[in-house]
Amino acid sequence: MGTRSAVKAHRQSLERRLRNRAVKSATKTAIKKANDAILSGDLDAARDAVQEALVALDKAAQKGILHHNNSARHKSRLQIKYNAAVAVRQVSGDATEAEEKAPKKRASASKRTSKK
Repeated sequence: MGTRSAVKAHRQSLERRLRNRAVKSATKTAIKKANDAILSGDLDAARDAVQEALVALDKAAQKGILHHNNSARHKSRLQIKYNAAVAVRQVSGDATEAEEKAPKKRASASKRTSKK
């Protein structure tokens, strides 16, 4: 055995390791759930899952479990995926709504020539 302080330091490191593993695992699970929610297409669930993942990443970085750049990278990539999904939904949703609301053009209107 080592000194009493070495034994205590080792014991503390084991406790920290278990705590850090739990937080890191929960963070990874939150990220995975957010990615799955984004891919499923349910934007309400995706928004909530992304928010939970961002909070988990911030907490892990604040506690020093993840490096702050690692956390920022994951948050950025997650937000890009979510924003892309929202943009696709808006573009496809707006196009169909605009087509329904727009008045139908008559075929003869496009064949007219201007009089001089």
